[in-house]
Amino acid sequence: MMNKQLSNKGFSLLEVMIALAIVAIALVSLLGLTNRSILVQDKIQKLTQATMLAQQLMSDQELNTSGLQSNWELQEGEFTDSFAGFRWQISYQDTLISQVKQVTVIVIWGDPAKNEQVQLVSFLPVGVSG
Repeated sequence: MMNKQLSNKGFSLLEVMIALAIVAIALVSLLGLTNRSILVQDKIQKLTQATMLAQQLMSDQELNTSGLQSNWELQEGEFTDSFAGFRWQISYQDTLISQVKQVTVIVIWGDPAKNEQVQLVSFLPVGVSG
């Protein structure tokens, strides 16, 4: 009789193994989510940096449209220092209004096959003296 009471109070090895398997599956899923979260955060950081760099380049173009710009050809370059790995392109197109140019600023980063870029388009007055 004493033997029967002792066997009912403990866990069997099978129950412990099933509980450990459930915990292991949950931990693997959480580690996968953490890894994905880090990758998404890195992509968002690059996108934010590229957007700010494109806005800075567009602001520079807005300041330089007072008729001093004589070369309206495609410009390309790379950022340095803390923004290494980011490249930029600025292109100009004529519009139906002769005093207005369409300016396109593109900031590119990463693998070209992934097409990671930010593009800003603006219409700026040209040669207007204040």
